[in-house]
Amino acid sequence: MPSKPAPIKKAAKKEPAKKEEKAPEPEPAPEPAPEPAPEAAPAEAEAAPAEAAPAEAPAEEPKPPTPPPADEPTSAPLDLFIEDKNDTSVTIIWSQPEVIGITGLDGYVIEVAKDGTDDWKAVNEDVQKSCRYIIKNQTTGDRLKIRVVAVNAGGRSPPVALPEAVLVKEVADRPKVRLPRFLRQRYVANVGDKINLTIPFTGKPKPVVSWTKNGGALDTKRVNIRSTDRDSILFIRAAEREDSGVYEICVKVDDFEDKAQLTLQIVELPGPPASVKVADVWGFNVALEWTAPNDNGNTEITGYTIQKADKKTGDWFTVLEHYHRLNATISDLIMGNTYKFRVFSENKCGISESCTIAKEEAKILKTGIDYKPPDYKEHDFTEAPKFTTSLSDRSTTVGYSTKLLCSVRGFPKPKVQWMKNQMIIGEDPKFRQICVQGICSLEIRKPGNFDGGVYSCKAINDHGEATVSCKLEVKQAVIPDADKK
Repeated sequence: MPSKPAPIKKAAKKEPAKKEEKAPEPEPAPEPAPEPAPEAAPAEAEAAPAEAAPAEAPAEEPKPPTPPPADEPTSAPLDLFIEDKNDTSVTIIWSQPEVIGITGLDGYVIEVAKDGTDDWKAVNEDVQKSCRYIIKNQTTGDRLKIRVVAVNAGGRSPPVALPEAVLVKEVADRPKVRLPRFLRQRYVANVGDKINLTIPFTGKPKPVVSWTKNGGALDTKRVNIRSTDRDSILFIRAAEREDSGVYEICVKVDDFEDKAQLTLQIVELPGPPASVKVADVWGFNVALEWTAPNDNGNTEITGYTIQKADKKTGDWFTVLEHYHRLNATISDLIMGNTYKFRVFSENKCGISESCTIAKEEAKILKTGIDYKPPDYKEHDFTEAPKFTTSLSDRSTTVGYSTKLLCSVRGFPKPKVQWMKNQMIIGEDPKFRQICVQGICSLEIRKPGNFDGGVYSCKAINDHGEATVSCKLEVKQAVIPDADKK
């Protein structure tokens, strides 16, 4: 073993043992030689294994060294199975090995052999990097055994193979149309809308798709059809009412087929009612009748809007809206006025752009009423003056204007006089007198020390007089002492 050379080299260094072995040779005496023999025997016994050990070492050197674990191949790939197949190819997928190692994974080699033979041949010239591969150019009806090998610097991994041979033949799935839920009922769109409906389906090989409208061929100038392996698209750039109808899609694979229908309804605003007439007029009421519109906008009529207009003003007002019947009674009309009536139709899109006006006019007559105005006694509004708000005592400071206020009522309008200490103030410019809507005010402009006293307001008319008074105190302004400054 490589671990034993160390003790061999250590035994070779024992020089004294060799000297003792050579020492007896030059002596001529034969007898003394047997005496050291017992002592030399151990030395020879020790030297013997030292010489024998190098002889055994060459027998172990030809063995190759064990390669490090880093160069080992990966474990086998996992989960190999068929993803798809057709008449000439088979698509397989798998998962990467569980153990890869430090050197990594270079790729995969895909090998096939016909069933009943072991003649495995690689189908990919270059190492496959991904875990999916399409084995192409096969003969229809052949049975193939398939396996996958992982490759890295350590070599090929154990293969993973399909449990059974694969028959190269198209997998025929029956076609199935998967109509979306919102298309299972009537699909309604407005005129001018863009229609783009996608209908998915399944089936193998690629199904043959065909469309019909109301049992006949489609108008390719109006409707475009785009089909792929998985779905079919019905496209109309700008919908018109003639695009309405029952569309049917048929998906066919060999002798199997599946069909689905969708109903497309293109709607627009309705036309006005066909006719409107005033059926009867009595009291303050008018009975109207009308007929349904000739054009309902390709959808049912949901109601009507009735409007009236006074012939004098010509302004239209809505009386009823979202009304479902074909007749109505209009009440609470004004006596003596003449009215016109018109009706609009309504559907899912809205109210009709035009209306139908009744040819007849409805006049609310004044019949059987003789108006006699009642005898009213005129109310006597005359009243002697009376103060509703009295004057209040006030105090002010010299040089600061103040105002006295009170309110009075009476009919006819009373004459107001202001007095100071029982003396009429008159047109003194120091005082400003105002009386508006019974509110009387007296403004005393910058009063002095002598403007204080008793002020009175007297109101006089033909039916009497009234007076209110108050006391005004004028105080001297406080001037601070010069010493305190």
